[in-house]
Amino acid sequence: MRGGGAACAEEEDMGKKMELLRQIFGYQSFREGQERLVDAALAGRDALGIMPTGAGKSICYQLPALLLPGITLVVSPLISLMRDQVRALVQNGVRAAYLNSSLNARQYQRALQNARQGMYKLIYVAPERLLTEQFLSFAREAEISMLTVDEAHCVSQWGQDFRPSYLEITRFVELLPRRPVLTAFTATATPKVREDILELLRLQDPEVVLTGFDRKNLFFEVQRPKGKLAAVLRLLGELEGKSGIVYCSTRKTVEQLCDELQKRGFEATRYHAGLSDEERKENQEAFLFDRCRVMVATNAFGMGIDKSNVGFVIHYNMPKDLESYYQEAGRAGRDGSPARCVLLYSGRDVVTNQFLIDHAEEQSALTPEQRELVQKESRRRLKEMTFYATTQDCLRSYILRYFGEKAERFCGDCGNCTANVEWAEAGDAARALLAAVAEQEGRYGVRRTLRTLLGAEGGLAESSHWGALRGESETQLRLVCEELLRRGALVQSDGEYPVLSTGDAAVCGQILREGLRLRMLKRTAPSPARQEQPEDQALFERLRALRAEIARVQGVPAFVVFTDATLRDLCAKRPRRREELLAVQGISVKKAERYGEQFLAALETYGRERSR
Repeated sequence: MRGGGAACAEEEDMGKKMELLRQIFGYQSFREGQERLVDAALAGRDALGIMPTGAGKSICYQLPALLLPGITLVVSPLISLMRDQVRALVQNGVRAAYLNSSLNARQYQRALQNARQGMYKLIYVAPERLLTEQFLSFAREAEISMLTVDEAHCVSQWGQDFRPSYLEITRFVELLPRRPVLTAFTATATPKVREDILELLRLQDPEVVLTGFDRKNLFFEVQRPKGKLAAVLRLLGELEGKSGIVYCSTRKTVEQLCDELQKRGFEATRYHAGLSDEERKENQEAFLFDRCRVMVATNAFGMGIDKSNVGFVIHYNMPKDLESYYQEAGRAGRDGSPARCVLLYSGRDVVTNQFLIDHAEEQSALTPEQRELVQKESRRRLKEMTFYATTQDCLRSYILRYFGEKAERFCGDCGNCTANVEWAEAGDAARALLAAVAEQEGRYGVRRTLRTLLGAEGGLAESSHWGALRGESETQLRLVCEELLRRGALVQSDGEYPVLSTGDAAVCGQILREGLRLRMLKRTAPSPARQEQPEDQALFERLRALRAEIARVQGVPAFVVFTDATLRDLCAKRPRRREELLAVQGISVKKAERYGEQFLAALETYGRERSR
């Protein structure tokens, strides 16, 4: 039985924790998994949190950082991530700083001096800085209560964003006079990557929290348009008024698409690694501050961009893996609002990604053995990504199963589940394909094989299967081929020019005997643009205009003032006094003090106008 003193101390800790949650972060209760991770850190226990984007990972280390006696170091991979996190903390009255290459020598020295004087509770640092003489000297003298590793999947060679600098984190910890609590967080980690995080970061008896990967507010869909530009224009029309990102696989595509959108009057800007630092910063700010509605970018943009009002993410090209796709698509709807995630698929995307895998610049720092391992794993993940892009089954369940979760066969709320379905007998086509590939003995790819069966230009006229499926639809034959690849009856080689060969003999035999039945999706109308509208749209727009003006004066992005979810909650609850503001989602004590009177006045004025 616990003593009265221990019980009182526990109740006091609980009270402080909830008070900070309300006053600093503006939430009345924890989301799933958050409290377990907070409690583990406060108890001095290591922790690993695997939570989807928008699930509130940052609170899991920011809140205990405020209650622990010393400094919390947050290892973060990107400058933009650190800047946004620090800006949000400062808005809520928390002293925080970042140390990275965006600071000049004088700024870095000043920040480090402030840190030595105990000015900050949280310090964000790039992994490359940890073992520098200057930073290590500071760290060995400072009282470091917790070290948090953000984007922890970067430590694993099995992950999509492997960074060798993350392997130095454990060395840094070893050089400290006292081991701090270690916490690690990521939104994308397969079971293998989770094992790597635990092992490579040497987490000791950690509290492991996996809240699930299902982002119920996201609507996933895959389209196969004849023209991708026309598809993007149509989608932007359907999503009018929404802010979003269009991801492209190459810088050239970013430039071309951004130019086309601007010519057609869209407020679009661009982002890729080939731009100057100044232009990247300027374009990123234009998107964050809502001066540009559409960001056209490579995957260099987005990690750590805490813009909560992204209403859509369109992938102009298919990413190299599902981890990247889920992470990039997950930048939509961070505040819980419904958002749309559309992948525009073309078979050419597979070839482009294979080339990018084989010529990845970031692999130059790896040993030959590491490079071979990383490329092999990248090719495996590319195949999984391709299967997602071509499946006729539920997209949500495919994603969840990939990350190791059990899932219902149909979610009823993705592009495939909401499409009209027809079943087609494809046994003859499947048998013809298997026979043609067997005859070719692994010498030709998908296009030439299909052209041979169709008796079309580009096929092999000398083949005994020439024209065997003349008159059939090439699009439907490609679907049959993709289904055979998914089932393992066909195998596609790696490399820039992949070829087909027959696969599992048992699967081939079953298809030859029993045939093949395909689920054919028929999209007779555009997928629904799922939007959560407040009951009073006019009030929402008025509050949004007020927020924009405050943000302009403050020099911060609008979502840093209040998110769209907060504005909707204001519309629903219509508080009249400052203390009632604290019951609104996302309004902390500091924000109520800073912005409360203006929003209360706007609500009162609107109420008087409506009552006339």
